[in-house]
Amino acid sequence: MTHDATAAPTGAPRIDSNVPHSARMWNYWLGGKDNYEVDRSAGDEIHRLHPGILEYARADRALLGRAVRHLTGEVGIRQFLDIGTGLPTADNTHEVAQLVAPDARIVYVDNDPLVLTHARALLTSTPEGVTDYIDADLHEPDAILEQAAKTLDFSRPVAVILLGVAMFVDDTEEAYRIVRRLMDAVPSGSHLLLSHTITAPGFEDVDEAVRFWNSVGTPKLKQRTPEQITGFFEGLDLLEPGVVSCSRWRPAPAVGPAPGGTGGPEQPEPPEEVAFYCGVARKP
Repeated sequence: MTHDATAAPTGAPRIDSNVPHSARMWNYWLGGKDNYEVDRSAGDEIHRLHPGILEYARADRALLGRAVRHLTGEVGIRQFLDIGTGLPTADNTHEVAQLVAPDARIVYVDNDPLVLTHARALLTSTPEGVTDYIDADLHEPDAILEQAAKTLDFSRPVAVILLGVAMFVDDTEEAYRIVRRLMDAVPSGSHLLLSHTITAPGFEDVDEAVRFWNSVGTPKLKQRTPEQITGFFEGLDLLEPGVVSCSRWRPAPAVGPAPGGTGGPEQPEPPEEVAFYCGVARKP
């Protein structure tokens, strides 16, 4: 087992318990305890403005499990670069991947000091695999790649995971550039898993919640349309069902008998859509 967490450099962000932070508030919505009163207060106000936020957070977390299981079990990926990992909860990337493939290698990337502290304590690997953590910022993809190359073999396929993190890059062209740089560094057969909050008709309460968040919290959040989110996958081959609500990306099949006693599985309605869209794509 390898486990390494690079110490935060001088000038790196420090924990500020007076300003709500996205990682701690996300932890609160998922039922975690690694948050402060300021995060809970802001989280409650966002929940008031957008009552679907809990389903939004849970759908993104459930997506991680489904997608990593698919990439590990069906595609055969054994290396994962998880950028903007956030605070550890249940079913982290390495836990899901190494349950399928104990030799999987995972590098977590974040630049939040509280996340770093918890990563050192909690993100431990199987004996056969590797779980490392690096302190780096999405805005500096070359630094991420340089450090990740100490653990990952970039001549072999890598799954690049960007769940709920590209939305913290304000300029859309810059966000596209960062993702292209990351995908340029990995070989054919690598995959991109990305999720992002949306702005779209029918989700006006999300727009209001985002305006509130950007007035009080850090980092600031940029909504994008589903079409703009699709732009992150330019040059890649999107897996079915394409760019969709996180809740609708290959949801778990129904169990139990179908109506009428036919004995087959029940065919449920599609899961409710959430204001968080995602896609998984393969580099040709």
